[in-house]
Amino acid sequence: MVLVFYLTGLGLSESQTGTLLTLTLLGDTAVSLYLTTQADRIGRRRMLLAGALLMAGAGLAFSFTRNFLLLTIAGTLGVLSPSGNEVGPFLPIEQAALSQSVSTAQRTSVFAWYTLAGSLATALGSLFGGLMAQWLPGAGLSKLGSERAVVLFYAAIGLVLFLLFSKLSPHAEVLPQESSGTKARFGLTKSRGVVLQLSLLFSLDAFGGGFVIQSFAAYWFYLRFGVQPATLGGIFLCANVLAGISALLATRLAARFGLVRTMVFTHLPSNILLILVPLMPNLPLAALMLLVRFSISQMDVPTRQSYVMAVVAPDERSAAAGITGVARTTGSALAPLFAGMLFATPALISVPFFIAGSLKIVYDLLLYRAFAKSEAS
Repeated sequence: MVLVFYLTGLGLSESQTGTLLTLTLLGDTAVSLYLTTQADRIGRRRMLLAGALLMAGAGLAFSFTRNFLLLTIAGTLGVLSPSGNEVGPFLPIEQAALSQSVSTAQRTSVFAWYTLAGSLATALGSLFGGLMAQWLPGAGLSKLGSERAVVLFYAAIGLVLFLLFSKLSPHAEVLPQESSGTKARFGLTKSRGVVLQLSLLFSLDAFGGGFVIQSFAAYWFYLRFGVQPATLGGIFLCANVLAGISALLATRLAARFGLVRTMVFTHLPSNILLILVPLMPNLPLAALMLLVRFSISQMDVPTRQSYVMAVVAPDERSAAAGITGVARTTGSALAPLFAGMLFATPALISVPFFIAGSLKIVYDLLLYRAFAKSEAS
């Protein structure tokens, strides 16, 4: 949440910030593509350890330079999340490891709790980052120094992750009897077609969402209503908590209506609410629309994750989750470039919300058309 404030505080323009965020997400794409497509063969634990080190390195680099070229290199090669969501290799490999440990009937429920845990962590991070950025100046640090402390804390979390991943059980790896033994390009064999189709759709959804990534959404509230970081932290704390709780409801809905229908019928109204956010005349109503939107927006996450795991073989799960995740990251990476240009023009700062909501609605309709019937059959 603090990243855009920090980068503009370093002297970067809104357009430069958008460009940097785009390159950062593109770098995450390349890193994730390699680590996840090799994880089932080389080892999931090893790839998670590599990702944690890249995360820590990116945070340290962003903390100690304001040179745009160096920031671009660090953002491109490292693992840094400007979106407020999971990026990099962690989520796909963790999904594959979880699927390894539970039955098919339990998978969606486990992914729902997994999503809740991630949302709560994101929520606490939003609150803690906002509070640090606002309170540390009272302890003698400058505003920029306080925001740098948040980025350093991100690097420290990368090192903690490294220690935790080093303890990962061997049971998270692909079992010998589940390995096809076939040398697969990008880790996929029979499931290439469906993974490609899903990847294209997920990329469209993420491209729309990239116009309102959490960093830019927080910046919009600041520009439109003058909301301070601590207040923003509270708003996004509530938003992410609601998002996590909503994911739990997806399990019952999916059991009754199916994974694809649950994804679409909960995602559509959330995108309408996204369009309504900038149309609100004051902060309480805008925040209300955002919170109501988050209360249903994440129901498609565990169902989407479970659906991807269901349509591929066990020894293709890391690759499938990684490739579809990379598709989402690619879509997200392109959007901030255009969003930054829109934010540079005061009269256009609300346009990203309209673009995001419209594109995500198109995604919902295309997904339903492509997969709803096949799931029912």
